[in-house]
Amino acid sequence: MAHERMVFPMPASCEVVFDVFHYHQWRARWDSLVSHTEVDGGAPCPSVGAVSASTGGGLLRALSMRTEFISYQRPRLAAARMVGTSFPFSKWAASMKHESAPGGGSLLIYTYNIEAGPRVLRWLVEPVVRLVFRRQTVKRFARMHAFLSAHAGEVEAWQRGYHANGVTEAR
Repeated sequence: MAHERMVFPMPASCEVVFDVFHYHQWRARWDSLVSHTEVDGGAPCPSVGAVSASTGGGLLRALSMRTEFISYQRPRLAAARMVGTSFPFSKWAASMKHESAPGGGSLLIYTYNIEAGPRVLRWLVEPVVRLVFRRQTVKRFARMHAFLSAHAGEVEAWQRGYHANGVTEAR
């Protein structure tokens, strides 16, 4: 099983970074790892117990995964685990913690556990899966950083209207 904790400095507040990842209208504009994400029932973002279906992006378009959110505490923490299996993963779980950074911006702390399958080939498949997943994660959050550098103000303006109406998570 692969386990890693990665820290990504972000040029925006925890609230902005959290929403840019979890509200699908924003995520669709920057996420290189996922071409389509949808919460069962059509909510604009996940919530505890919500199940999302995601389809891979780019060269990983053939991958799809269903995840269930086990924590969703805007704007500090979200965690999900894979429902069922999705080759090459036999297990997948991840969390995103957000902390304010000294001097502005925030830190996105991404922790994941993955296990590759099938079991009989794990010794061969898992090192490759670990390498590809890590590289794609770094690429993904670099794209998020670039998006935030250019569009954080746009997200903040949206938040003032959206969250001012009392909406803080999917219902």
